[in-house]
Amino acid sequence: MLDLSTLQKFDKGKMYEVYDKWPEIARTTYEAGHDVIDINNNINHIIFSGMGGSGALGDIFSAILSKTNIHVCVVKGYHLPETVNSNTLVITISISGNTSETLNVLDSAIKHDCKLVSFCSGGKMEEYCKKNNVSYRKIKQFHSPRASFSSFLYSMLSTLEPVLPIKKNDIFESLDRLEIQKNKIASSNLSADNPALSLAQWIKGIPLIYYPWGLQAAAIRFKNSLQENAKLHAIAEDVIEACHNGIVSWEKKSNVQPILLKGQDDYYKTKERWNILKEYFNQNDIEFWEVESGSGSIISKLIGLVYLLDYASIYAAVLRGMDPTPVHSIDFIKNRL
Repeated sequence: MLDLSTLQKFDKGKMYEVYDKWPEIARTTYEAGHDVIDINNNINHIIFSGMGGSGALGDIFSAILSKTNIHVCVVKGYHLPETVNSNTLVITISISGNTSETLNVLDSAIKHDCKLVSFCSGGKMEEYCKKNNVSYRKIKQFHSPRASFSSFLYSMLSTLEPVLPIKKNDIFESLDRLEIQKNKIASSNLSADNPALSLAQWIKGIPLIYYPWGLQAAAIRFKNSLQENAKLHAIAEDVIEACHNGIVSWEKKSNVQPILLKGQDDYYKTKERWNILKEYFNQNDIEFWEVESGSGSIISKLIGLVYLLDYASIYAAVLRGMDPTPVHSIDFIKNRL
């Protein structure tokens, strides 16, 4: 079993300490009184632009907005879609403030007749927004862009309130549940009943994360966190689509390990698919792990999953003798752009 001295030994950047404070950071950030976006009621198209952890925020908001009549897309690259018009709200997110792809999108958006707001911790994005009179919100970065997920999420929930189909009570519910979850998964509970640590210990090979469409944001975030923090190859697949192709891969033995990311309120046909998939795995002696979202609003479910799974990726790194903070390969790419 992992102990605190080992966690401190390998997590040299003390990422775990920031995650221990996630509930506090989230609540303080949300209650800080950010200026709400000034927007009209004609918005029918929202574009979120961001990469990595910033892009994961776009995925979360895409899920939140999925049951509205607003068309939403998440751009993880250099180009805006051609559908941008006066009824489009473009939201650029760069936690570092220096993401080249997102800066390119920002530069493109300012040339269109659209609404525009940016979120960053400073850097080139802040400079650009000041120079070009673009509305932006400066949010504090904690440790690293990926560890700053909670501060940016709850700042954006506050700022984007006019266009979000979510009640304040749902947001406060999610904050309360983060506090409860912290007691189960944080570094103060390095025991057998810590679900994040148990999952990290179970992962020995390549995780394959199956998810229903509504939880895609949490699955993609988990894949990214495993890759960045634990330096592991990881795969994420929609469970329904996988039943039409990916399932065949299990006919051959491998070191891939299935993780079933399930929603408490999954569509009844999706629940049927989960049962069939588990039956197949059991019949073929394929060990799998199940992670279930809690109840409550979409924001409670998604942030709860992200918190648990992010922490699992930190534990997975430390259990492998890895420091979760450095991302030398990403630095290699950025230094050549």
